[in-house]
Amino acid sequence: MTLLGSIPDTYRDGVLFSILALCWGSSFVAIEVGLEYVPPLLFAGLRYALAGVVVLGYAAVVTDKTWPTTFGEWLAVSVAGVFVIALYHGLLYIGELYVSGAVAATVVSTAPILTVVFASLLFSEKRLGPVGIVGFMLGLVGVVMVVQPSPGALGGEMTYGAAIVFASAIAFALGGVLVRPIDSNLPIETLQAWAMLLGAGVLLGWAGLRGESVATIELTSTAILSYAYLTFVSGVFAFLLYFQLLDRSGAIQVNLVGYAEPAVAIGVSWLVLGSVVDSLTIVGLMTILVGFVLIKRNAIRQLLRPHLTTHRTDRPHTPATSSNHAAAKTDGGTTTETESESD
Repeated sequence: MTLLGSIPDTYRDGVLFSILALCWGSSFVAIEVGLEYVPPLLFAGLRYALAGVVVLGYAAVVTDKTWPTTFGEWLAVSVAGVFVIALYHGLLYIGELYVSGAVAATVVSTAPILTVVFASLLFSEKRLGPVGIVGFMLGLVGVVMVVQPSPGALGGEMTYGAAIVFASAIAFALGGVLVRPIDSNLPIETLQAWAMLLGAGVLLGWAGLRGESVATIELTSTAILSYAYLTFVSGVFAFLLYFQLLDRSGAIQVNLVGYAEPAVAIGVSWLVLGSVVDSLTIVGLMTILVGFVLIKRNAIRQLLRPHLTTHRTDRPHTPATSSNHAAAKTDGGTTTETESESD
């Protein structure tokens, strides 16, 4: 399936990147709106149940393998489904009961930094050097700037919600690291689809344990629009863009979309809800970005080198990788390649 085929090839990556950032960045605001009418875990579970079915249908068309068969493939699906879909979204949706979508998007943008940190801790060859440690600390400082905790508000809703959202970023990053060494030959489309379906099952079971009931859902036009947008635009459509951009540009460049998402969420929140974040939140986001650049400086340098050393307009083609090299994805979180960043 070819998307946006009429766009000149020179500009296509930039257009796809921008649309993907818009789809995934706006999802935080759509979640915030929908939570007024639907319990959080039911909302997330129902969303990914339907999105998983659609993406599985897409995988059946474009791949030659739509069913996990080996232990490694089922393990990859299970880790991605539990961590990247269920825990990440469950905690994110619950957290957004207390903080705005714009704040949630900014806190979640620490996920790539956390991914590198977990890789450094879990795999001896993924070393985080002194500069990388500084980058990690800057990421934490950025989160503190966004939350702006005060001694009298440490137990307040803002701090509580931000802590839950930060836990969702931890779950996403940990899942992204744990799934990579698993021996699996599943195409990324198939891995994504089954992770969505398994994650949806976990979310719906979690909703039952939490006492959430379908009877409490308010079927307003706003709720339906939010659900449809999250499922088909931020979900299915955005993943088709992601798969194509991953195939064209490679994982490092695609994963930079995570740092465009907070800016999109802030803009959409202002346009749709009239919410305005303060200047310290913006500074916090930029601080997180600087931390990411420090940690991933080698990968970013490799990414920019072809553009700095040649005037050619064609871009290097990096094909999509199989699931043992690329984790399942979801809106609002972007894992990164976890190569060594020793100093």
